Amino acid sequence: METPLQQQVVQISPSRIGWLRFRKNPMTLIGAIVLVIFILAAIFAPFLTSYDPDKVQMAERLAGPSAAHWFGTDEVGRDIFARILYGARLSLGMGISVVVIAGVLGTCIGAVAGFYGKALGQTIMRIMDIMLAFPSLVLAMALTASLGANLFNAMLAIAIVKIPVYVRLARSETLVVKEKLFVKASISFGLSKFWIIMRHVIPNVIAPIIIQVTIDLGDAILLIATLGFLGLGAQPPTPEWGSMINTGWQYFMDQWWYPTFPGCAIFLATLSFNLLGDGLRDMLDPKSIR
Repeated sequence: METPLQQQVVQISPSRIGWLRFRKNPMTLIGAIVLVIFILAAIFAPFLTSYDPDKVQMAERLAGPSAAHWFGTDEVGRDIFARILYGARLSLGMGISVVVIAGVLGTCIGAVAGFYGKALGQTIMRIMDIMLAFPSLVLAMALTASLGANLFNAMLAIAIVKIPVYVRLARSETLVVKEKLFVKASISFGLSKFWIIMRHVIPNVIAPIIIQVTIDLGDAILLIATLGFLGLGAQPPTPEWGSMINTGWQYFMDQWWYPTFPGCAIFLATLSFNLLGDGLRDMLDPKSIR
């Protein structure tokens, strides 16, 4: 007979244990708090600053941090704090859009490759292997340059670059799920493969996909900033962190605040997503929970 203590332990669900582990991880909590701050700053940007991020004020060009301009001004007098706030909208929005597009497409393609296997699955995976053979930044740069240097093409290029990661992850999970009894029972009942993939396979491979999405958000923001720094992403006067650093590094020796604050924003946003991804992995990984 089980003791009362054993009965109490059995009643604790894995999700509850995962949440307790998440809450007890200080680094994950810090990442979540920083991310919430960035999201709130992006949403309430018009209420946090009275400056127009694109308004030119030559009389205040390259002014240092002060009570009037917390992060100083740029070479044409625009408030850097306002541009960082509005840039958070763009960077976070693009980063989320990129990983959602890549995650949805990659999961569907990977599930099809793993479930059907044979010629179709092998063909899909060889194409993904070719894409993974190129460094992600180099491939994103090549695609953006060929499509045209603008914000939408940069987002599309990064999404294409990210797809193979989700395809491989979804395929490996699908190969395990399709051997489960409930999937074989569905096949024996004559249900369509499309219905089985959508109803049984994808819902059972979604946990590792969510973890990968959270981790890739930081990398996507970094890639967006990198393309902006290289002049392949957002074009002036759009307030984007990478393009701000691209212009500001020329003034770094005398006006250190110009590239420093956008760089800190990129660092903190990327770090927060990485810390949050590690926490979610602890929450959703059964092995980690045990």
